Amino acid sequence: MTSFARAERARLCDLALATGPDAPTLCGDWKVRDLVAHLVVREHSPLSAGIVIAPLAGVTEKATERAAAKDFEKQVAKVRRARNPMGAVAAVDKALNTAEYFVHHEDIRRAGPTWEPRVLTAEEQDSLWKILRMSGKGLVRPAGVPVVARRADTGQETTLKPGADPAVVVGLPSELVLFVYGRRQTHGLEFSGPEATVARLREAKLGI
Repeated sequence: MTSFARAERARLCDLALATGPDAPTLCGDWKVRDLVAHLVVREHSPLSAGIVIAPLAGVTEKATERAAAKDFEKQVAKVRRARNPMGAVAAVDKALNTAEYFVHHEDIRRAGPTWEPRVLTAEEQDSLWKILRMSGKGLVRPAGVPVVARRADTGQETTLKPGADPAVVVGLPSELVLFVYGRRQTHGLEFSGPEATVARLREAKLGI
């Protein structure tokens, strides 16, 4: 059975080739070629350290620019292969790549004017819920307010930041993950709680 992380990798690669290297993404000024280059550097180069170590960000940016200048189809093929431990070992792939490839797949999908939310399986939604519970606490920290997330499909809740009178955000795990990763192009999210608290959450620059 193909894992969700591996399936999203394949879907992203297929979509990258279909949209072309110069199509927009939700990642600021990045085109699809830049997003693919980021994934190549992330998995295949020690120069990717700047993704998580701020003083090295410039080094990673230069490496990404060099990768983006290379043959686009070959770079996509390099992403698709996933032969290094980050992508080839199932447990590592699930832990490190599920959110990465889901979010970046949607970065390409939702950059277009006519996107529609996908229908994911219950198992895929469960995988994203686990990611939200593990990673969401750090991702909502910039808002500086208590936050509770609730699944729209099952009613399950998780506290992302404890405190009295939290902002409560309700939606499918897929949409909640995109929200905490800082994407504004979400579908069907509902917010409740003190008005000022909700406003701070919605206006904050969330994500990594």
